[in-house]
Amino acid sequence: MRYVSTRGETRSIDFEGALFSGYAPDGGLFMPQEIPTLDSTTLRTWSAFSYPELVKELSSLFISSELIPRKELNDLIDSAFRRFRHKNVVHLARLKNGLNVLELWHGVTYAFKDLSLSCTGQFLQYFLKKRKKHVTILVGTSGDTGSSAIESVRGESNMDIFVLLPKDLCSQIQELQMTTVIKENVHVFIAHGNSDEIDEPIKELFADADFARQHNLMSLNSINWSRIMVQIAHYFYAYFQCTPSMDMSPLPAVEIVVPTGGGGNITAGYIAQKMGLPIQLVAVVNNNDIIHRAVQHGDFSFSGSVKPTLASAMDIQEPYNMERILWLLSDCDSSLIKTLMEQFNTSKNLTLPEELHRKLSEALSSCSASDEDIVQAMRRCWEDNCYLLCPHSAVAVHYHYKQLDCHLGNRPRCCLAPASAAKFPDAVLRAKLVPEVPPEILALKAMETRSTTLRREDNWGRTLRDRIEAIAKHRHTQVEFL
Repeated sequence: MRYVSTRGETRSIDFEGALFSGYAPDGGLFMPQEIPTLDSTTLRTWSAFSYPELVKELSSLFISSELIPRKELNDLIDSAFRRFRHKNVVHLARLKNGLNVLELWHGVTYAFKDLSLSCTGQFLQYFLKKRKKHVTILVGTSGDTGSSAIESVRGESNMDIFVLLPKDLCSQIQELQMTTVIKENVHVFIAHGNSDEIDEPIKELFADADFARQHNLMSLNSINWSRIMVQIAHYFYAYFQCTPSMDMSPLPAVEIVVPTGGGGNITAGYIAQKMGLPIQLVAVVNNNDIIHRAVQHGDFSFSGSVKPTLASAMDIQEPYNMERILWLLSDCDSSLIKTLMEQFNTSKNLTLPEELHRKLSEALSSCSASDEDIVQAMRRCWEDNCYLLCPHSAVAVHYHYKQLDCHLGNRPRCCLAPASAAKFPDAVLRAKLVPEVPPEILALKAMETRSTTLRREDNWGRTLRDRIEAIAKHRHTQVEFL
């Protein structure tokens, strides 16, 4: 399997190359040159697989056995899931009135990003040990990505990770999960800006090809293909758990409701659909509704500044992974995507071509939820089921209740739950419910913290660059001394 840039001006690379990349040199995102398709016989066979087995099967389609032999691939994935609290890694909660909630948050940081990042961390170590390399990882986070990325590489001598998070825009627990990791290779920066603004210095460093090459820069944001690849398994598992039958022909459709901000998870869902999984996708957003407006009206444009919401990890106005979906929908027309994305990057204002918008609205449905909608969904789910939702999961469940109340659609539905309510006690209290916080999260408040502040007037790109160079110099000095 080879990987190409969505903008078409970069040579193709293998999985290892895509794994160690951030943005492609031409500014695009790496995608498989071909999306494999699965027939109904294969789907029926896979329907008996566990979640880890599905990750192994899917990964083997996108990673050649010459790069990682199948037995070693299986071992890496088993190692990745060893720290998960649930025996099945993920769990489907079957609640009243047809509400199915797929809990993707049983990893170390209580967030779905543990699933893809734990695997990605294993893949990185496999190649780094083999090549005797060191990498510098840059991550911008609106909540959960940073802590999951840190956990996947903490303490590793062949990786340094630099995480930028927006001040006061993550929950206290999300921030503490990052700032309490006191490891030599972990560097956390708290920036006086929003989720989109913290991406700018990261893009700036990747755009400096010489600097990126010198320090082996890479990203663990969902621009990294490995994360998208692992997340495809969510959809196969959800489908097999929720479909009424695997014996019907054609196989029945299942609706999967996906809370989304940067668009990585919905991209994985669309790829699963392209592979032949009979799912209907609903992208659900909060008040930062650019994806909803794009699906409904073809309006892929900023609508003022980022709006802080209860579902803070989704407070994103620039969903960079939509470039991957649009590329697939355009039949891989890299020239068109390059033109559209350059226009968007310049003006933050884009009306999708009519044909592309038509295809997008056929591939996805969409819905937006206000903070009041989120609170009401959290309360209703508790009153009906004694089940606590995090605010991001509540965005998806809001859609379910909306369909239920309007008596719309009778097909089976699965709502993806990206995080545990334990991470968002303030939102739980806002819904007039009682938070349930496990001891390991409570313990964070008494732990030592370490971070660097990036003020508005600082040159964030220069600060990052200087710190990376200083750490590299220190590392080389240590090597020479030894």
